[in-house]
Amino acid sequence: MAVSVDTVYQRVLTLANKEQRGYITPQEFNLLANQAQMEIFEQYFFDIAAFNKVAGNTQEFSDQLSVLYEKIGEFEVDQGDGWMTVNMAPINNILNIPWNLIYKLGTVRVDGNQVELLNHKDFNAAMLSPLTAPSISRPICTTSALGLRVATAANQFATPGTGANMSISFMMRPPRIEWAYVIVNDKALYNDNIAIDFELHSSEETELVYKILKLAGTNLKAQEVVQVGQTLEQTNKQTTL
Repeated sequence: MAVSVDTVYQRVLTLANKEQRGYITPQEFNLLANQAQMEIFEQYFFDIAAFNKVAGNTQEFSDQLSVLYEKIGEFEVDQGDGWMTVNMAPINNILNIPWNLIYKLGTVRVDGNQVELLNHKDFNAAMLSPLTAPSISRPICTTSALGLRVATAANQFATPGTGANMSISFMMRPPRIEWAYVIVNDKALYNDNIAIDFELHSSEETELVYKILKLAGTNLKAQEVVQVGQTLEQTNKQTTL
């Protein structure tokens, strides 16, 4: 349920150009649109934490926590050994974490067994003690600046594509959107064939328009555009709660 990048751009232009407030180039729009998309996406995690602290309701389509899980569920991904072999190719038994694709790590499994994530200190301590050493039925892992290390024995590390059947779940990072175009008669004409739409839930279209408008006003140094964007964004939030 993606949101059309062209629809959002045209709505933003219409609102920004009202009363001759200024023009937003495709390059500017793409930068602001990606920022707005990430702001909305990252807010999901804060909102989920907040709504988890209050009682929900029994209405099927208005429980806010359920709505948030529906929105964020579009980014939950499960991948197997083949994907990990291609995208997480290890160096010295340390798996690369493609942060350009992954926003948050979920669960890692080896032969169906869930891997316990430990901090670096506890991981090293576990590896040195016979009582806490990992096994194939109780694997452990840790992350560092270098990547992900998964241990299945005191001196044995699991890597994809080498016989250890591995899988991973994670929260996908929203792909970078792009209002793509070709130049015809010195004008930028939208090219749907190479454009990249927003991957946010379709219900976020209006929020995207208002948030981008607010950011565009700051960029244009047009305070009235910022105020319009802020007012519309706040009104939209109130009507969707």
